[in-house]
Amino acid sequence: MFLAKIYITLKPSVNDPQGLTIKGGLHNLGFNSVNSVRAGKYMEINVNETDRAKAEEQVRGMCEQLLTNPIIEDFRFELEAIKD
Repeated sequence: MFLAKIYITLKPSVNDPQGLTIKGGLHNLGFNSVNSVRAGKYMEINVNETDRAKAEEQVRGMCEQLLTNPIIEDFRFELEAIKD
């Protein structure tokens, strides 16, 4: 079994209004050294697979078919083996 740690971010060319709002809030709190913020999503998914290559293929498929919008988002993931 594997734990997939999935990181989803907006592509660099896409405006990030949530990131701008967070940056403004941080500045209001006195964290004026913050230059930019990009917001994203983080997910953990347990994959019941014994073969790492198959698990990677499944997670990549999940990301490409459902979890991300490939027009505006990029993704990367890490697989961590879980002992039963």
